[in-house]
Amino acid sequence: MPPNDGSGQATQVAQDRIDLLRQKLRATPLPVKVIGVAAVLVLVVMTPFLLGRLAYLIVVVPLLYGPVAVVRGSRSIIASVGVGLWGLAVISIAAAKFQRDSFDVVPLLLLPVVVVLVAHFPPFARLANSRPQERAFAPCRTVALVLAWSIPPALLAWGLDRSQPVITYAVAWGLAVLVLAWRVAKVWQRARGDTRQRARAAATASYGGVGPGPGARMADLSRGVRAAEGVRGQMTAVGPRDPGLASAELPSITVDQVMAELDAMIGLEPVKEQIRQIAASVEAAERRRDAGYQTDKPLQHFVFLGPPGTGKTSVARIIAKIYYAFELLPSPNVVEAQRADLVGEYLGATAIKTNELINQATGGVLFIDEAYSLVNEGEGHGDRFGNEAVQALLKRAEDDRDNLVVILAGYQRQMEDFLASNPGLNSRFAMRIRFPGYSPAELQALAQAALAQRGESLDGEATRALARMMEDVGRRRVADELGNGRFVRSLLEKARQARDVRVMRGSPEPPASELMTLRAEDLERAFVELTSRFRGYTEAPTLDNALAELDELAGLEPVKRQVHEIVAQLQVARLRDRQGISSQPPARHFVFTGPPGTGKTTVARILGRIFAALGLLVRPEVVEAHRADLVGEHLGSTAIKTGKLIDSALGGVLFIDEAYSLYNEGYSGGDAYGSEAVATLLKRAEDDRDRLVIVLAGYPQDMDRFLRSNPGLASRFSARISFPSYTPGELAQIMTVIAEQAGDSFDPEALPVLERIFRDACDQGRIDELGNGRFARSLFERACAARDLRVANLGEAATAADLTTLIDADIETAVAGLTGSRDRLADGREGLSGGRDGLSGDRDGSGGGQNGFTGRDPVS
Repeated sequence: MPPNDGSGQATQVAQDRIDLLRQKLRATPLPVKVIGVAAVLVLVVMTPFLLGRLAYLIVVVPLLYGPVAVVRGSRSIIASVGVGLWGLAVISIAAAKFQRDSFDVVPLLLLPVVVVLVAHFPPFARLANSRPQERAFAPCRTVALVLAWSIPPALLAWGLDRSQPVITYAVAWGLAVLVLAWRVAKVWQRARGDTRQRARAAATASYGGVGPGPGARMADLSRGVRAAEGVRGQMTAVGPRDPGLASAELPSITVDQVMAELDAMIGLEPVKEQIRQIAASVEAAERRRDAGYQTDKPLQHFVFLGPPGTGKTSVARIIAKIYYAFELLPSPNVVEAQRADLVGEYLGATAIKTNELINQATGGVLFIDEAYSLVNEGEGHGDRFGNEAVQALLKRAEDDRDNLVVILAGYQRQMEDFLASNPGLNSRFAMRIRFPGYSPAELQALAQAALAQRGESLDGEATRALARMMEDVGRRRVADELGNGRFVRSLLEKARQARDVRVMRGSPEPPASELMTLRAEDLERAFVELTSRFRGYTEAPTLDNALAELDELAGLEPVKRQVHEIVAQLQVARLRDRQGISSQPPARHFVFTGPPGTGKTTVARILGRIFAALGLLVRPEVVEAHRADLVGEHLGSTAIKTGKLIDSALGGVLFIDEAYSLYNEGYSGGDAYGSEAVATLLKRAEDDRDRLVIVLAGYPQDMDRFLRSNPGLASRFSARISFPSYTPGELAQIMTVIAEQAGDSFDPEALPVLERIFRDACDQGRIDELGNGRFARSLFERACAARDLRVANLGEAATAADLTTLIDADIETAVAGLTGSRDRLADGREGLSGGRDGLSGDRDGSGGGQNGFTGRDPVS
């Protein structure tokens, strides 16, 4: 068969038109035929008498046809001539009005003639006629557009200065050339887009067809629908799209443009490097294919891991554009979805809904944010709806792998659990891209870029305030919780609202500069509003204040010295990091050993303030826990309960008192619950070491036994702080401080009684059982109760000193109250009961008739 050069098709079209004309003539009624023949005869007979009129008709008829041809988009030469005659007529009328010589008008009269010839110049006409279904580029419309943009300005210039016709010529011909060049460029761009579309279809086929199956049939059906419609339907951002809406023309995108867009993104250097590697792999596959080697289509599915607001959706759009630019996907569109867009209202509807969503994304990219929500194992029940969506997604991800890219996105830990829940997810979504959080400098750059995009600015103080805020966010490490880029956007939105209120309240007619400038007070108001919703986001303590609070504690000199050493280690490690010197990571988990009531919880709070002041923790808060807060009611629930407790402490300090109770040798089969809690604790202590400080506290011997029970405990909790018992003088000082904090004081004669009581407790070796500082607090509370009972008898005669002073009798009564219910020491031995040195008795210590204080149970 000879090649088809188009001439045969043109001949066939002409023949069809002639046949159509014949059919219409045959269908014309006889009276109309008679009148038509008569009119032709009359015209022939009257021609000699109408030569002058005939010339007039030859001009008028095309003039009348010109506007009609423009509206209809006619492609004939007559249509363009009709439009050109309008240009000649306008120029002639203007020349007659300006009374110019005929020679001066000639350059202008030539303009419509040249434009008509250029519009029908063969190369341009072929490009314009390459889309016969579009009338926008009909030659007559090109002529009308050029003349409309060039003749009126030229005539205006002519009317303003008739002595310089050269200016008129330059304006007319210059504008005509510009409009013609723009028109040619648009036509060429459309033709090039058609060529790229045909090449893309050929390239898609050249990678080897999709094998038989539902995915192949779906792809064939999709291509058939697109071919029938002529253009691809527009995909909406989220949810189903209206099938009746057609998209605009697909854009022309080059790989260089996409990579430039990637490089322009702020931060995300590891992500950018990984995307460049993907682009290089795709280009290598293209070259292998061009060299004639068999190669698979280099499309793959992705998993995006990282905190919110780090540009995952933007990078998904860039990946879509890369595959589109390499002609691996027919569209650069991205369909965004979440669990609600995939899961139906009843079993069976989920698969239908998921497949409909995937049908919308076929040919482009499907981006599923928070994909881990598809598997919700809460309360021990399987998520059948989510599993149904996952199964449908896995099937289509495999069937349509040559015409679809699926991206699953979410937090790293939740996504890893989600991928581990189904073996098919790990195998089909092998490419992982991890998105880091933004640094303070990058957050500030994002804010500056967002302001510049809207034409807004910051004044000098606002710029410094913004830098301080971002540094504070970085120091507290709450950028991920705040939302990174989303936080920046929210901050600017609320700052704009504060600015608008401030400006409009100040003046009814504010200057434009005030309406476009943000001040420090606007940013600060927005910042407080956004951060106040986060737990623990209060004014961070300073290191000096935290250490001063430590030094003010009574006693504990070895503890203070060791905490100061820890602070020095943390500071030196930070300085080494800033100078690029490697250093051992400082200890972040501790073991506190010592008897009860020796300030372990208090020191843990101070330690949290120190870490927060150094920027190593988000908040200085301490979450206190015991075995019951970690161990569940059945096997399997302990890990969940422990994990939730650790989650609640993230960013601060987790203080587990009596931690040794997690290892109980008394159980015959071993303490499975405690072991499960310890295993979970060890894993999270390592995984979250940058966001958490864990303190294990308890008695020295018990803690030694507990640490020996698991090698991981000794390695992860290597920093140990030993708390000594309080001395009698330190206990008296503690009780005096407690009284001062309550607004009370001790009578001078009461202080020796206090010292004697605490000295006897220490000498008897009972102070640890009594609870050290807890014993001092309990004794104070009892003494206050005795004082109140005594003063109440005075009635209105009681003075302020009576109401706030504790005397020795109050302390003796307090000791009697604390010890009255306890057993005496056997055999009348001298001890905590009876005798001069006893903890009970009268002011002289000789009241031996009272019950002795054995201190068998510690005061809590």
